[in-house]
Amino acid sequence: MSIGCHGHPTATNVTSALQHSCNAYFVQVFRDLIEQEGFSHPSRGLEKLNNYLTDFGLGVPLGIDLPQEKSGNVPTAQYFDKTYPSGWRSTYILSLGIGQGELALTTLQMANLAAIIANRGDYFTPHLLKAIGGEISEPIPPFVQHRRVPIDAEFFGPVIDGMERAVTAGTATSAYLNSISICGKTGTSQNPHGEDHSVFYAFAPKDNPKIAIAVYIENAGWGGTYAAPIASLMIEKYLLGEISASRKALETRMLNSDLIVNP
Repeated sequence: MSIGCHGHPTATNVTSALQHSCNAYFVQVFRDLIEQEGFSHPSRGLEKLNNYLTDFGLGVPLGIDLPQEKSGNVPTAQYFDKTYPSGWRSTYILSLGIGQGELALTTLQMANLAAIIANRGDYFTPHLLKAIGGEISEPIPPFVQHRRVPIDAEFFGPVIDGMERAVTAGTATSAYLNSISICGKTGTSQNPHGEDHSVFYAFAPKDNPKIAIAVYIENAGWGGTYAAPIASLMIEKYLLGEISASRKALETRMLNSDLIVNP
């Protein structure tokens, strides 16, 4: 596995790493997490990391209102014990550090993750329904159950700053809006069967956020090529009610793109 970066300044912290989507930085951080109790005990580090991922709603159903909700996949130490019966180390699973390998997230989990980051650790389980029958002025109590991930709010600041910089001067400039401060992260999901998949999740505005969103476009290439601009158009329409004249050409291009016939 070869891991490199784009042509950008060296990422020395999580903010710049998010801005430039630096794979090398995230792989090193992941390795440090897995080896926190020593190179020879990767299962202990992975279990600690997975506990946090579960708190963020990954690898488990979120509990929405639709049957057969997918849980995604967060691979466990037990899984790797079976996969590598002779033993394994952090170097065997480095692809997880950039969201690949056995890790799988649903699009809803990504949107929920964006909401958690936007709220600096607070969130509500996402639901399609506000009430069932009768008046809808009062939400069903379980639908407004407050949740909190076990991470101090101060640690979300550098992540949020990095997501903002990704949009203003990083891999997601195609999502930039003059009128709204969007914070987001691009993703390019490798696909051995054809063109890669374009991924972007975001929230806006940066301060007092009103919307969290995730966009996944199959066979659309880089995250900044289709997913990011589509997300920004949806954010603009939701928050402002209309697409500005200066972005009508972008809207038309996204609407008229045919990735099935011309990937």
